Amino acid sequence: MQSVLHAAAMIPASIPSPSWSGFDIPLPWGSLRIHAYALCILAGIIAGLWLTSVRWARRGAPEGSVWDIAIWAIPFGIIGGRLYHVFSSPDAYFGPGFDGTGDLSLIPQIQRGGLGIWGAVVLGAVGAWIGCRRAGVKLSAFMDAAAPGLLLAQAIGRWGNYFNQELFGGPTTLPWGLQIDPNNPNFPAGMPAETLFHPTFLYESLWNLAGVLILLALDRKFSFRRGRLFCLYAMYYTLGRVWIEAMRIDDAEQITLFGLTTRLNVWTSIIVFAGALLAFILLGLRKRSEPDTPFLPGRGPAEATPVETTPAETTPAEEKTAASKPDADATGDDRATVPADAATIRHSDTAVSDSESRANLRNNQSGPVRASEDADKDSTGGTAPAKGAPAAGVSGRQGTGTAPEAEGTK
Repeated sequence: MQSVLHAAAMIPASIPSPSWSGFDIPLPWGSLRIHAYALCILAGIIAGLWLTSVRWARRGAPEGSVWDIAIWAIPFGIIGGRLYHVFSSPDAYFGPGFDGTGDLSLIPQIQRGGLGIWGAVVLGAVGAWIGCRRAGVKLSAFMDAAAPGLLLAQAIGRWGNYFNQELFGGPTTLPWGLQIDPNNPNFPAGMPAETLFHPTFLYESLWNLAGVLILLALDRKFSFRRGRLFCLYAMYYTLGRVWIEAMRIDDAEQITLFGLTTRLNVWTSIIVFAGALLAFILLGLRKRSEPDTPFLPGRGPAEATPVETTPAETTPAEEKTAASKPDADATGDDRATVPADAATIRHSDTAVSDSESRANLRNNQSGPVRASEDADKDSTGGTAPAKGAPAAGVSGRQGTGTAPEAEGTK
């Protein structure tokens, strides 16, 4: 127990300022500086895309389409985020009160930090819309799939503020207070060097990570569609951003509304929260008029078309046989469904059986055949009937009486 208390006492009562902010890659003409801020942003993008791709695939979207959309959304988002930051914190770029004393060359230097999330979301959505149209999928379906991944990317990317020692909160005496290098340009002037500050980057990172789990749980339980999960993302994030933004002490544009003056990002968060809440309610009241699918109308997977069968070629003999075959519907004869060859054979068998039946009838009615009749048959070779006898196959109406005597056949 004592060792545990000793180890706890050795833990610093503050978060130290970072001693590393990037590294250099030597090149033939100099060196390339890789900033830790950029690495955090890149790691966040990769993690967010991974989570989005998993969720997007589970919704039956085209394989690989998430990367086709990201190619458009990421550059648009970075540009939009930078533009929003520049206009929400304009003093460094345009000078106080836009007096022209700022440095416009700082605007494209993203490695110095400064990306506004709402500019990234708005312009990133424009890029995503372009990618979705090209991929044949719905923007609302993609935004629902990307909402938890977007929060995950923000949670990781916020650590870039730590390495840049920027966007921290006011002074604090809490044990997790953040140390800032007194020589850093972002250190507030006039404050003691040992002053600790609220680690707002950490607050927002933890808030976002909790939001990822909440959104995943809500989506699993309620299966929000048509942009409703993205509305929940916007409400959750802005709810935390209001109190986190209010803690910051860095320079920002101040806006006065309803007699209250506060930072632009606070007002933006309040407006976005109200708009997202209204959209969430209206989308919930609207009935679904089409099946839940990520595809745009007419761009889904092609349905299997029935295979057209061509009639088999027939020989002239078969055509003649088919023409002479009686119609099954007209005659009601089951033999109409039997092939032509089989019908012909059946007809021959019928003739043979009829002749045999008549012969048997004649023999049965005439009694035993005398030997003289057998002799007469032998003499004629069995090819011609005796005189006065009916021909083979002819109906024997004479069979109603007795058969003629042998002398009658001479």
